[in-house]
Amino acid sequence: MGLKVGITGGIGSGKSYVARIFKALGVPFYDADTEAKKLMNTDGQIRSALIKQFGEAVYLEDGQLNRAYLSSVVFTDEKRLQALNAIVHPVVIQHGTDWAEAQSYPYSLKEAALLFESGSYKSLDYTILVTAPLEMRIKRVVKRDAVSREQVLDRINKQMPDEKKSEIADFVIVNDENVPLLPQVLTLHQQFLRERIA
Repeated sequence: MGLKVGITGGIGSGKSYVARIFKALGVPFYDADTEAKKLMNTDGQIRSALIKQFGEAVYLEDGQLNRAYLSSVVFTDEKRLQALNAIVHPVVIQHGTDWAEAQSYPYSLKEAALLFESGSYKSLDYTILVTAPLEMRIKRVVKRDAVSREQVLDRINKQMPDEKKSEIADFVIVNDENVPLLPQVLTLHQQFLRERIA
């Protein structure tokens, strides 16, 4: 079993882009947010807990998660959002750990938006935080999601600040379009390979 490395970053930081560079280098890659969406449809434990917490309307007639309904319920209610996270996060964390332990490469990479908030970083050997200046992050998300500046700031303000994340993270990759990205990724890639082989 290889090293377990996590990568995260606030909205608009470019964490998914950086993760794709690692993936292109052949690193096994686990997207926690995508897997969580799948598990909310397929995992019996999550399904029954969601129905108990949010009612039958949380799933559509075809058995798929009613995302619009769930979003409307948790978006403005912090307690219900916490309840949702308490149901989903432990299952996804275990799923990601099982996946990582099955990999034979010297290390695997897990991308998660809430790596620190969910506590899943505790099961990893190393964590990488991708950062970018606030104005750049806002511009990227406004362009990508066709939303207003205020909507982006609202999302950013709901996330743990980068300052706090950087205190927990083992490594920081700066994605500000000034500091070259590839050398930062390759340095970490080589370091993880060396450590595993040593």
